[in-house]
Amino acid sequence: MDGFGDNFDQAEVDPAAEFLAREQNELAGLDDDLAPAASNGPTPVLTNETPSPAHRPTPVREEPEKIKKWREEQKKRLEEKDENEDKKREEWREAAKKELEEWYRHHDDLIAKTRAANRESAMNAEKQFVADDDEIEPGTEWERIAKHCDFNPKASKGSKDVSRMRSIILQLKQNPLPINGVSNKRS
Repeated sequence: MDGFGDNFDQAEVDPAAEFLAREQNELAGLDDDLAPAASNGPTPVLTNETPSPAHRPTPVREEPEKIKKWREEQKKRLEEKDENEDKKREEWREAAKKELEEWYRHHDDLIAKTRAANRESAMNAEKQFVADDDEIEPGTEWERIAKHCDFNPKASKGSKDVSRMRSIILQLKQNPLPINGVSNKRS
C-alpha cells in the first residue's frame, strides 16, 4: 500500500498543535525583551493543547459605583410604581363597586316604577272592561273585541304575523255574522 502514498501506520499530527509549537519557538526570545505588563489575571501559558472554556479562569469584575447606584434607584422607582399601581387598582375597585351599587339601585327603582305603572294600567283596563260590560248591546261584540286588538300594521320582527286575524276581526266588526238567525247589525 505504500505505492499509493497512504501511510496509515504513522501517527497523525495535529496541525493546530504543530502551528502553536512553531509560533512558540519563534516568539520565545521576545518574551525576555518586553517588560511584564500589569494584568489583573494570570499570564496565559502557551502549550500544545488549547485550553477549554471551562478551564479558563474568568476575571471577576466589580460593578462601577454609578451602576450600583442606578440599580438601587431603579429598584426604588419600581417599588414606588408597584405601590402606586396597587393604590390605583384599589381606587378603581372602590369606584366600580360604587357605580355598580348605584346602577342596581337605579335598576330596582325602574323596575318598581314599571310594576306600579303596569298595575295601574291593568286596574284601569279592568275598570273599563267592567264599565263596558254593563253596556252590552247586541251587535257590538266585535267592536268591543276590536278595542282590545292592536291594528298597527307595523309588527316587530320577533312577533308573529297577525295580519290575517286582524283583517278577519275588521270584517266581522263591519259585517257581523247573524247569530241564531237574528241579525246583529245595528239599526
